[in-house]
Amino acid sequence: MAITIPAGTEQIDYADLYARWERGNWSATEIDFTQDRIDWHERFSDEQRRGALWLYTLFFHGEDSVADNLSPYIDAAPLEEQKYFLATQQVDEARHAVFFHRWMHEVVGVGDGSLSNGLQSTQHELTWGHRTLFGRLDRMADELRRDRSQRTLVQAVTLYHIVVEGTLAQPGQHMIETSLERMDVMPGFREGMRQIAIDEQRHIAFGVKLLADAYRANPAQTQDAIVDLVREVLQYTLSVPIPPGWDTSYTESLGYTMEDLYEEGARANEARLRAIGLPLDEIAHFPFPMDITPRERGQRALAFLRAGLLGAGDGSGTTGRDPETVRTFFELLARNVRGDEVASGTTIQWDFKDADPWYLLINGAADKQAIQGRVSKPTVRLKLRWNDFGDLVSERAHPNRLVMRGRMRPWGDPRVLLKLQRLFH
Repeated sequence: MAITIPAGTEQIDYADLYARWERGNWSATEIDFTQDRIDWHERFSDEQRRGALWLYTLFFHGEDSVADNLSPYIDAAPLEEQKYFLATQQVDEARHAVFFHRWMHEVVGVGDGSLSNGLQSTQHELTWGHRTLFGRLDRMADELRRDRSQRTLVQAVTLYHIVVEGTLAQPGQHMIETSLERMDVMPGFREGMRQIAIDEQRHIAFGVKLLADAYRANPAQTQDAIVDLVREVLQYTLSVPIPPGWDTSYTESLGYTMEDLYEEGARANEARLRAIGLPLDEIAHFPFPMDITPRERGQRALAFLRAGLLGAGDGSGTTGRDPETVRTFFELLARNVRGDEVASGTTIQWDFKDADPWYLLINGAADKQAIQGRVSKPTVRLKLRWNDFGDLVSERAHPNRLVMRGRMRPWGDPRVLLKLQRLFH
């Protein structure tokens, strides 16, 4: 496998990242929130306060989680320079949590002043995606404690530095800063977010560097580990910033749309993965297409989430069936199926009792098609209702339970049926 690491990534140096930490130290306890309190109570509307508190709570709990989970990364890092930088990062994450806690308590009046009570008092604001993704981060830390292998470390860094920090946190920080600057409010919070963004840039650079080094040494294994992790957590990641009840005023009251946020996340994710050196356009089972714009990728993700085809299934109340969403989703299934694990010419047919049929035609890893209609003799056939299909593909229902309850009837080649779940993971 030929690899090319971008020049900008090659220039990242672990010792320099540590030195930049020393030069950039700041104090979360010295930021003045006096004007922030005035702005919060006198210049923010009720709708803006509701949206801001919800969004900042996601950051507060996220910073607490990443601070708690970093120690096994230090133990697993193979180089002393990496360990030392990660030690500074753990300090950063704790400082970020202190900053958000101070703001929550001193500006909004949340909690009794202790970090534990502040976290407990805002727990109800967390989304399903946030709880699920950071629960996976907890498990990843435990896995890394037990297994310090290269693959586990690569997946742990991908989850922490590329997904959590690079795809979620940094785009969200950018939206927050832009919103507050436009409103010209809360100078203390803006200063803290500016400092946090500088810290996160160092952290992401470290993750990109470590993964690029691993990719150079073991390209095939590293690529598979990264892509497998991205595929595993994709729907959790996409579900993190969904506001309660899909009420878009949570973001629009602050001056940006859900589409804006998802576009920024898609752009950031692509940039980090390309900086590692991954040839995203050539990876047959990469989980989302690179031949459309970040805006379009974000719009498709939102459509799938609203339709109940990804995530918790709490979008518009019913699993969507509009032709465009259905078509693009089956194209996503075709992209994601592991075509190299079944014989050329394999067909997977979905026969719906209440929707048009679709099937996949698989001719290896690079030739996979989604086709509306029925094939005369499919390799496997799955009969079910459309809403059960939504529960199945979003992992809200286990296939065995659907079969046992008579909600899905599988038929066909037992060798393919046995590996069917693996083909889409």
